[in-house]
Amino acid sequence: MHGKARIDDDIISVGAPLPRIEKATALDERKVLITWRTGETQIVDTMPALASKRIFIALRTDDALFQTLKVNEDGNAIEWDDGAELSAMWLERLAPANFNNEEFRDAMDTLGMSLDGMAATLEISRRQIADFRKDKPIPRHIALATRYLVEHHKKSA
Repeated sequence: MHGKARIDDDIISVGAPLPRIEKATALDERKVLITWRTGETQIVDTMPALASKRIFIALRTDDALFQTLKVNEDGNAIEWDDGAELSAMWLERLAPANFNNEEFRDAMDTLGMSLDGMAATLEISRRQIADFRKDKPIPRHIALATRYLVEHHKKSA
């Protein structure tokens, strides 16, 4: 090699940094309150992940075991006393457990949907859409479908 080069002159970037967990707290119904090292907090429903693998059978039914969750030493996973763990990347990909009425209204605005349009898209009644825009709790399947629509819309824009 000719010229002067120092190893600290080279910066290699391979994408976004890996997610890291600062703190995790077990909640009811297999939900976990995650505090990310970025300072963001999120309530995550772990049940879809726990239902996906046989290794998690005990965590699905044993409340005391589920409550033993802790963040691993590197902050890149949560783990339980039985040795099971979920990576921070997996947790980050899980849909947040909460989807409130304001988020539903924002989603409709982002999509440019009317009450009739959203009702037709989600295959539910116009009245339900109006209720979700106000204060009716939003069922998980409606929240997931709405999040999907928004993500798909943003990717195509």
